[in-house]
Amino acid sequence: MGLDGRWSRIVDTLRGIRYNPLGRGAALAIKICARFTAMTPKTPTLAVEGGAPVRTQPWPVWPMYDEREERALLDVLHSRRWGTRLGVHVRAFEDEFAAFQGARYGICVPNGTLALQVALQALGVGWGDEVITSPYTFIATASAALAVGARPVFVDVDANSLNIDPALIEAAITPRTRAIAPVHIGGRPADMDAVLAAAQRHGLHVLEDACQAWGAEWRGQRVGALGDLGTFSFQSSKNITAGEAGIVVTNDEGLADLCWSLHNVGRIRDGGWYQHERLGSNLRLPEWEGAILRVQLERLPEHMQRRDANAAYLGAALAGVPGLTPLPLDPRVTRNAWHLFMVRYDARYFGGRPRGDFIAALQAEGVTPCSAGYIPLYRAPAIQHALAALDGDYTPPHLPVVEALASEIVWLAQTVLLGDTEDMDSIVEAATKIQRVWG
Repeated sequence: MGLDGRWSRIVDTLRGIRYNPLGRGAALAIKICARFTAMTPKTPTLAVEGGAPVRTQPWPVWPMYDEREERALLDVLHSRRWGTRLGVHVRAFEDEFAAFQGARYGICVPNGTLALQVALQALGVGWGDEVITSPYTFIATASAALAVGARPVFVDVDANSLNIDPALIEAAITPRTRAIAPVHIGGRPADMDAVLAAAQRHGLHVLEDACQAWGAEWRGQRVGALGDLGTFSFQSSKNITAGEAGIVVTNDEGLADLCWSLHNVGRIRDGGWYQHERLGSNLRLPEWEGAILRVQLERLPEHMQRRDANAAYLGAALAGVPGLTPLPLDPRVTRNAWHLFMVRYDARYFGGRPRGDFIAALQAEGVTPCSAGYIPLYRAPAIQHALAALDGDYTPPHLPVVEALASEIVWLAQTVLLGDTEDMDSIVEAATKIQRVWG
C-alpha cells in the first residue's frame, strides 16, 4: 500500500472512530499524511538486521519528580509523624483522590492487590463464592478473589475494547455468583451501563478494578465510584505512583467504614486502639507514600492532557500503517487514562512475521517501551493450580476473542505518551520502516 492508500486509511478510520477526544481528527490526519510523504526509503535496512535505528534518544524517564516531592518527604521526616495514625498526608490524599474520582470516601492500602482483596472482603465475598471478571488483566484481579476463598469466573472480552463483554455476563451467573469485577484495562473504561444493569437484575455487587484508570470517564463520570467499590494502584509503572500503594473508593459510607476497619486490624472509627470488632489486617499506608501521592496528583491533570493529545496524534498516524490498528474508542468513553496505548498487529501485512518479531524490530529501532502484554489469565500456571485445588481438577475455558487478541496486541507504555510530537513521529516512522521491509 502506497502513501495514497495510507492516507485513505487514516481518513476512513477517523470518519468511523474517534481517536481524538479533543476533536481534531480529520485535520490531524491530513497533517500527519503530509509529514510522512518522504518518511523512509523504499528498501531501508532494519536496525534488528544491522541498519541504523530510527531513534537513539531516550524516552521520558519515569517516575517524574521535582522539588515538590523532595519538600514533601522532608516535611514528613521532620514532623516525626511517619505513620498514618498521627500523620496528615495519607488522610488528605484519601480525601483528595476520592474527590478527584467523584467518590465520597477513600481508604489507602499498601498496593492495588490488597485494595482488591479488602474490597472483596467488604462486599462479603468469601469461601465458595464466585466473582465474574475479565481474563485479560493483571493476575491480582483473580488472585484477590482466590485469596478470600472465592473462584474467579472468566468471561470473554469485547473485541474493540479488550474489556469484559457484558453480553456474556448473564450466562456466567450461577447461584454462587456474588460480584462482577469489570476491569478498565489500560485506562479504557468497560461498558459500565451494561455491567451495572446485569448486576442490578441479579442482585450482585460491582467491584471496579480501576487500577489502570486514574481520571478515566464513562459518560462524563469518573470510574471507580460507579459500582459499589473501586480500586486503584499507585505501583511504580502507574500514571500516578509512590512506588507502591493502592486505594479503595466508594460512595457508600457503610462500605467505607468496613474497608477502613478491615485495613486497620478490625478497629472501628472513633473506637479504642485495642477495640477490635472484626478480624482485619494492618494495611495502613505510611506517610511517605501519602506525601508523594499528593504531589503526584497535582501533576496528573497536566499529564492527562499530554497523553490525550499524543494518543490522538499517534492513533491517527498508526492507522495509516498497513497491518496496525489502534483500538477504537467507545463514544461513551469520555476520557481514557491511557496507561497503555494498544495496537492490533496483523502479521499478513508484515510478511507473516509473528508479533514477537515485530516487537523486537520495533525495540531495535529505538521504540523500547513496547511489549506483548498479558496472556489470558486462565492460562497462567498460578491460576490453573489454584483453581485445580478448589475444584479437584481444572480445564481452562476456550474464550475465542481474548485468545485471538492476546496474540495480536502490542502495548506502548504510558511514558511514551508523555513525549512530544517528534517522539510520536518516530514510532510511526519505525513501524512504517518495518512494514515496508517485511510487507
